[in-house]
Amino acid sequence: MVNKCEKEILNLPFTGITSFVKYPICTDLSKLEADVAVIGAPYDLGTNWRSGARFGPRGVRVASALYSFGLKGFYDPERDDTYIGPSWRVVDCGDIDMVNGDLQQCFDNIRASIRQIIARGAMPVLIGGDHSVTIPYAEALEDLGPFYVVQLDAHLDWCDQRSGQRYGQGSPMRRLSEMKHVQGTAQIGIRGLGSSSKEDFDHARGYGSVIVSPRELREIGIQGVMDRIPDAKRYFITIDVDVLDPSLAPGTGTPSPGGLDYYEVNGLMEGLAKKGEIIAFDFVEVAPIYDPTETTSLISARLILDFIGFILKEREKNR
Repeated sequence: MVNKCEKEILNLPFTGITSFVKYPICTDLSKLEADVAVIGAPYDLGTNWRSGARFGPRGVRVASALYSFGLKGFYDPERDDTYIGPSWRVVDCGDIDMVNGDLQQCFDNIRASIRQIIARGAMPVLIGGDHSVTIPYAEALEDLGPFYVVQLDAHLDWCDQRSGQRYGQGSPMRRLSEMKHVQGTAQIGIRGLGSSSKEDFDHARGYGSVIVSPRELREIGIQGVMDRIPDAKRYFITIDVDVLDPSLAPGTGTPSPGGLDYYEVNGLMEGLAKKGEIIAFDFVEVAPIYDPTETTSLISARLILDFIGFILKEREKNR
């Protein structure tokens, strides 16, 4: 007979099937019973530069096994608090089916999967994939609207089209701004050169988007950023890993110098969770091939786990 201690030892991070943080797996969404449903969108047909984000969900899952000792809750010594206790049900739903070369079918599959998760009463957490996956994701959240969108990113992603393509990784925020259930947008960490024109910035500001650069964030602080984001009942958060400085997260297709550090992104996540109800979030653009150290995947897994923890901590207050 294997005693309790030996069972825990046998569940070492490098053993078994690698789900996100080795949480339980449910690939039949019609049977989903969870508070949080993590699902992958291994898609990078929208890439304008370096591809590889299709391997993001797998890379993040593999790295996340490092944190699998926390299945009974994660104690944060810096906050002296425990997050994601055993009463919360977090499940990995695997990956959404992608059809190579068929953008429309891939987007249809994303919408269908997210709607199924919502219908089962779980909060979806999508791991991309390039940033274009945010378009069908936000469309699928229509029944949870209206909501305000906050983007953490190096790039504005407000391009209307490139060579006639309106659904690439450079256009998600422009497309979201056109959705009737989106109340407005805030874009934090913006600094990238070349991805957006002055006209794109003018259009975004004309729409009313709140745009904060890393330089401004450091001048006004996390709370200053929170104060600039309009109050709303519900928020959808989209996070591009390139919001981080590439010295911390080089594994992405379009890295941009001058980015945020882990504590700044972590602080923004905590502030957003306290500001209002987070109905869903995504984490995109991890391309493991460009980071043989796996540091990008590790920090991404940690931030996803952090954000889930902050969101559930706020929900505990209403239980």
